[in-house]
Amino acid sequence: MTAKTALITGAAQRIGAAIARLLHTEGMQLLLHYRRSAGAAEALRDELNGLRPDSVALAQADLCRVEQLPGLVDQVQARFGGLDLLVNNASSFYATPIGGVDEASWDDLMGSNLKGPFFLSQAAAPLLAERQGCIINLVDIHAERPKAGFAVYSMAKAGNAMLVKALARELGPQVRVNGIAPGIILWPDQTMSPADKEALLQRTALQRAGVEQDIARTLLFLLRDAPYITGQIIAVDGGRTLQQ
Repeated sequence: MTAKTALITGAAQRIGAAIARLLHTEGMQLLLHYRRSAGAAEALRDELNGLRPDSVALAQADLCRVEQLPGLVDQVQARFGGLDLLVNNASSFYATPIGGVDEASWDDLMGSNLKGPFFLSQAAAPLLAERQGCIINLVDIHAERPKAGFAVYSMAKAGNAMLVKALARELGPQVRVNGIAPGIILWPDQTMSPADKEALLQRTALQRAGVEQDIARTLLFLLRDAPYITGQIIAVDGGRTLQQ
């Protein structure tokens, strides 16, 4: 995969950073998008460029601002000459209890999880088609089973899941589009008690949390080893969706 190029949204930390590190190890050039995490993004860029000079660049944008998205594609073309992979990873995630949802939360959750990925994919599609590239979305197991208290997030991820299927149909045969639906990979930033965490793990077939690298390795499989897979969403959840 040497000299192939990926654009990863929300790449500064957590799952996005794990994906960036693995793809870089495989030889890819990277444009790492961030919104607010400038310090973490710069540290990751410097780390990876220390291993392979001039292989990683940064781009800042708010995915909810559609007018900014073609600029990300322009930057990757100007810096690396083309695009082989778009990873729609960036996501806002927080509770929206019914009765207290405001329009700002709706716009942010729908924007980062659905609107942004759609319009960025649309902007990137011509470049991806030139190289028979692919798009991989980070979906969520709660796209199928809504998470209590997270109605807007769950609806946005359900739309993201349909985006995978719709784009696979619209952009084929030149561009493949797939998704990954994580289960318990990282505990949310919101405080959870040890008892609540254990209750979730007990409803997971493997009875343990996954790690970011589980997602990164699945993405690498879809990118490198699955040329006849498109329009599919792989649950990487330790068997969480096998149970209620």
